[in-house]
Amino acid sequence: MKIVESIKRAASKKRYNITLHAREEMSPKEDDISERELIEAILNGEIIEEYPNDKPFPSCLLFGRTKERRPIHAVCAYSKEDNITIIITTYEPSINMWIDYRNRRV
Repeated sequence: MKIVESIKRAASKKRYNITLHAREEMSPKEDDISERELIEAILNGEIIEEYPNDKPFPSCLLFGRTKERRPIHAVCAYSKEDNITIIITTYEPSINMWIDYRNRRV
């Protein structure tokens, strides 16, 4: 099974852990992303970058949209042992840094 399928399956079953760093990025002081918005974006997201050498688990950058079409990026990993998605960070991508929210500007 592909990592994105495992990430989505676990998230859909509420088997996820949001790191402190991700929660800080979600705060009203930062990007003000609700947990509902984050999970919506993950569930309809696509991998735009892969980080196979990340430790302790390979991770990937997902781009997805909320039901309201808000763009969200989330770096996620999947623990096979625990059958859980780990949400490492999340943010609303800036059009100044991203082309179509999928490709980094050079």
